[in-house]
Amino acid sequence: MHVFKNPYFLFPALLFWVNQYLERIREVFIPFIHSYFDDLLAMPVVLGITLQVYRWIHPLKNNFVFTPTQIMVGFIYFSFLFEGLLPMWSSTYTRDFWDVVCYLIGAVYFCFLINKKVY
Repeated sequence: MHVFKNPYFLFPALLFWVNQYLERIREVFIPFIHSYFDDLLAMPVVLGITLQVYRWIHPLKNNFVFTPTQIMVGFIYFSFLFEGLLPMWSSTYTRDFWDVVCYLIGAVYFCFLINKKVY
């Protein structure tokens, strides 16, 4: 199954899109959701899209999966970039421990529900 057909990918991707639409187009801001929802959905969406691109170009095709180390690197990269570096350079970004927790939950979700070989 393509990642783009996996309901465990489609649901977070759709929720992410709806949330962005409500925030940016309709200007609807629900405080808790505005603060953490995108962070919770980021890893399944970004890693899911990346996994699908790899499956298109890698010789293993649908049998290609990320290793736990690769998923952890993605999690660390997002945490370091968005919670470490960017807040130092821009007031748009703020450090928040709970964002890192959301990235971790999203990475675990991706690891167990999306990152599967297709037989």
